[in-house]
Amino acid sequence: MSTRRSVDQEAFKNGIRDGIPIGLGYFAVSFAFGMMAVSGGLHIHEAVLISLTNLTSAGQFAGLEIIVAGGSLIEMALTQLIINLRYLLMSFSMSQKLRRDEPFAFRFIVAFGITDEIFGVSASQPGKVSAWYSIGAMLMAIPGWTLGTLAGAVSGSLLPPFVLSALSVAIYGMFLAVIIPPAKHDRRVLAAVLSAMALSAVFTVTPYLNKISSGFSIIIITVLVAGIAAAVAPVVEEPAGGKQEEESTQEGEKNHA
Repeated sequence: MSTRRSVDQEAFKNGIRDGIPIGLGYFAVSFAFGMMAVSGGLHIHEAVLISLTNLTSAGQFAGLEIIVAGGSLIEMALTQLIINLRYLLMSFSMSQKLRRDEPFAFRFIVAFGITDEIFGVSASQPGKVSAWYSIGAMLMAIPGWTLGTLAGAVSGSLLPPFVLSALSVAIYGMFLAVIIPPAKHDRRVLAAVLSAMALSAVFTVTPYLNKISSGFSIIIITVLVAGIAAAVAPVVEEPAGGKQEEESTQEGEKNHA
């Protein structure tokens, strides 16, 4: 029990550490959302509540447009379903990545907090990952997203447009921070990243394909790239204890000899 607790504590600390830059990036992006929400007629507390309970940049910006335009609830539901359907795939993937003995309540919390960046850092952890790692990252990311919305909503329209444009670039920096380190150490990850980028460009410039919504495009590209990568270069999981346990066993044998 003490070993399990120490492992969870270490995972939680690592999650907090890796979640800090995500939270800072979220603050910058959600700042723009808060300003847009208030300028669109929402109250400050309404904008903050949306960010606290949704955690989706594309979904929130699209939903805000529907609210401002007076769209129907059906239109809102379908839009959110299409844009955020990729999180279903991420949740499926994380359910396999988490340790088998994780309680259902922890799995539910991890599923709620799934975002592109949190999924990226969690999925890049070697071997099985503790739910406490994702929870630690969430505790940094969610306040960053929510407080950024609050700050933007309170600021109103004080900042000029070019500052808002600069803030919106921050999220792309987070994506690069997630994919570059593992891509540098694993050619399979690099190949998957480049393939996804190429397919994304194809969907953007090809007639008919560029008519597909961004949400469905992400799902199609994810399924294609992940499926091909799994078939061509499957990842072989280490046995329980992994390389560290094997090295400890070998060291013990040497001492015994």
